[in-house]
Amino acid sequence: MQITDHVHAIKIPFQVKTDYGTLDRFVYAYLICGDKIFLVDSGVSSSEKIILDYLEKIGHKARDISLLILTHSHPDHVGSASSIQRRSGCEIAAHLNEKSWIEDVGLQFKERPVPNFHSMVEGPVQLDHVLKDGDIIDMGRNLNVEIIHTPGHSAGSISLYIQGDSVLITGDAVPLRGDLPIYDDFAESVRSIEKLKSIKDLNVLLASWDHPQEDNKAYQRMDEALNYLQHIQEVVDMLSPDNYPPNLIEFSKLVLKELGLPEAALNPIVVRSFQANLKNNTNRI
Repeated sequence: MQITDHVHAIKIPFQVKTDYGTLDRFVYAYLICGDKIFLVDSGVSSSEKIILDYLEKIGHKARDISLLILTHSHPDHVGSASSIQRRSGCEIAAHLNEKSWIEDVGLQFKERPVPNFHSMVEGPVQLDHVLKDGDIIDMGRNLNVEIIHTPGHSAGSISLYIQGDSVLITGDAVPLRGDLPIYDDFAESVRSIEKLKSIKDLNVLLASWDHPQEDNKAYQRMDEALNYLQHIQEVVDMLSPDNYPPNLIEFSKLVLKELGLPEAALNPIVVRSFQANLKNNTNRI
């Protein structure tokens, strides 16, 4: 899907299977086309076919990709990075705080055991470039990409602001109301969205779990994300027992039910998110 003259969105469907059922999911990868072509995120394992077929459809070859920017290290963003690099010869860039999990996926699985992890991630890749907040990448054609550090979902999550087109790519920094709550640090997630909201005259918001949102709807989506996070925190506060910590699995089931989310959503990363809410609760006392 073409978003602007320079930006394209590629929708990639996949499934997550848990002990409680199967969830149909999708994630977006993005192409930024200036004098060079950048790919933002790589989807799950085997997504390279969808990505490279789309690239060919718009008149380019795999070798035209010069840089793969990973917004963070999670499986649905790094899954086919190895194949993309092998087919294109591109370099790979991400934030320093994501480096260890990108370069050692075994470590990532050990520290964050996502269901179906090994079927979603081909293997590790090495970073050629480490990105930091405020970096500006000149792509030519009056197109600059600004790197914005937006932690919360993960410690090294980044967003990309394409200045020439006023397009913001947020990875998973802006959650969609009613979707899976996934973050490592609740307070950081809130601060990151507020940081992104401060960008003026935004034309398009491109979040990995959501369809493109234009103009005022972009800011509305960020407001909805903040309200959703606040609602989750309120539910956790309401259900949290006095003798913290609770039985996390049973507690998470109660939170999901109160949020109106299916029990199939219960998996270690959602439990991890509610732990972050409980920690935030404790920090406020």
